Amino acid sequence: MANDTDKKDDSAAKAEKAAKAEKNKKAGEGKKKKAGESGQGVRIASAGETKVSGEAAPRLEILYKKEAVPALMKQFNDKNPMAIPRLAKIVVNCAIKDAVANPKVLDSALDEIMAITGQKAVLTRSRKAIATFKVREGNAVGVMVTLRRARMYEFFDRLINVALPRVRDFKGLSPKSFDGRGNYSLGLREQIIFPEINYDKVEKIRGMTITITTTATNNEKARALLAELGMPFRK
Repeated sequence: MANDTDKKDDSAAKAEKAAKAEKNKKAGEGKKKKAGESGQGVRIASAGETKVSGEAAPRLEILYKKEAVPALMKQFNDKNPMAIPRLAKIVVNCAIKDAVANPKVLDSALDEIMAITGQKAVLTRSRKAIATFKVREGNAVGVMVTLRRARMYEFFDRLINVALPRVRDFKGLSPKSFDGRGNYSLGLREQIIFPEINYDKVEKIRGMTITITTTATNNEKARALLAELGMPFRK
């Protein structure tokens, strides 16, 4: 009788253990990221999807063609619309100094940049060794995304109309941050100004650099282009 009781207890314990294992397995599967989705729960663009934006062109691209081009032609007395400067690409770069000591911090940075831009990010690596900072050649030290076409216009639209107004005490962007060849760079101190970021999942506040590349040949034309698109320059 005692042996039968022990066997029943063992069977019950095994059944309970198996039930817990199955429950933990299902919970783990629920936490896994879906294919094409960032850790923030935002869908990532697939290959070739950056050329289009659903069924309609981005709002800012339409504004550029219908309003910005005629206004710039009149401003610069240019009769050829193809000579009017336009956006070429936008590069979002996030350098992470903690990545040298702890490479795992790059995972959260990748997820956040992908959530912000809607496009898969890549790791940036050091080109040379720097003994002072304990950096070896080839070490991953940051995250970068290059946006073109529809994704570029969509990100730029969200940046100037949603993200920047959420910056504390925002008084406009400096009109002097051009490089002399029609490109503009700005730095952000916090990634949480973007509404795509889930604040509860943020491990650390990080900044980023955003470089807007245009086809303009000088700062004056580039500034006029960005102003027509709605860039909030400081007066």
